Amino acid sequence: MENQINQPQGSPPDNNLVWAILCTVLCCLPLGIVSIIKAAKVNELWARGDVAGAHKAASDAKKWAIWGAVISLAFLVLYVIFIVILGLGGFLAG
Repeated sequence: MENQINQPQGSPPDNNLVWAILCTVLCCLPLGIVSIIKAAKVNELWARGDVAGAHKAASDAKKWAIWGAVISLAFLVLYVIFIVILGLGGFLAG
């Protein structure tokens, strides 16, 4: 009974685990792993009654996943620009 008193009302925040996994697999491995670790803490913190900590962990997981996606997108854009410049350089020189 005492354990139920400490339980927060409602459901825990979205842990963003899907986004963390997608970021790890498709985008940026190091930032995706950090995101997965943060996402894994959400339900544990919620179960302990740490509502603020659960929301912070969920927010952090989302932040790390977004940063991983943004960084990998930036590298992709730079790569495409690099390939285009090399292609144009070869075309103009030849």
